[in-house]
Amino acid sequence: MIPTIQASPEETYDIELEQSLLQANAKLAAENRAQLDHHGVTAIDFMGAIGSGKTTLITRLVEKFKDQLNLAVFNGDATTVDDVNLIASQGVPTVQLATVNGCHLDANLVGKALLKTDLKKVDLILIENIGNLICPAEFPLGSRARVVVVSVTEGPYMVKKHPHMFLGADLVVINKTDLAEVMGVKVADLARDAHTLKPDLKVVPTSCKTGAGLDEVAAALLAVTKSGVHA
Repeated sequence: MIPTIQASPEETYDIELEQSLLQANAKLAAENRAQLDHHGVTAIDFMGAIGSGKTTLITRLVEKFKDQLNLAVFNGDATTVDDVNLIASQGVPTVQLATVNGCHLDANLVGKALLKTDLKKVDLILIENIGNLICPAEFPLGSRARVVVVSVTEGPYMVKKHPHMFLGADLVVINKTDLAEVMGVKVADLARDAHTLKPDLKVVPTSCKTGAGLDEVAAALLAVTKSGVHA
């Protein structure tokens, strides 16, 4: 049975009573990171809008990683279990994170999920954040790297419209490239917009349907996992 972690209204209220909500979250994120580092576990935070393809991308990455690494997946979804069930069907330990606010995960919730996870048996945790290109950027979770997934189906201006999200990213995945022509979106333009914001940002075009770019994404995340350095 997949465990579900849910923040109670009282806990959310308690955090809001802190001098600064963001400072309170940052403190909890640092505690999460310290716990992960202590056990030699890498966590990677996947952010992106609803429909960008985060779940499918993570599912494909699990297929590539599960014979190489001990994996766990935390899935953020306020209302349904469809995504988490898809990933759990691959036999990977999975925790559902149900938020009260519904627009982002926070470090408090991730900390609870870590308590439900045997970190001695895990090398890599893939965290699927809530589908949103605004709020998650403000709330670090304790991950070693942050991946932003943007789809060509979201139009040609998504990077320009949400610069803060991309400035905080370590890797940008431009997804659903097989639909670029029909959508009238140029992948090169999205990549250019990302590099205009952050010149050294790694950008990988992908198609989960055809498999294009997935090996490059997997290699980039494996490098983070094996490096043990802050991304």
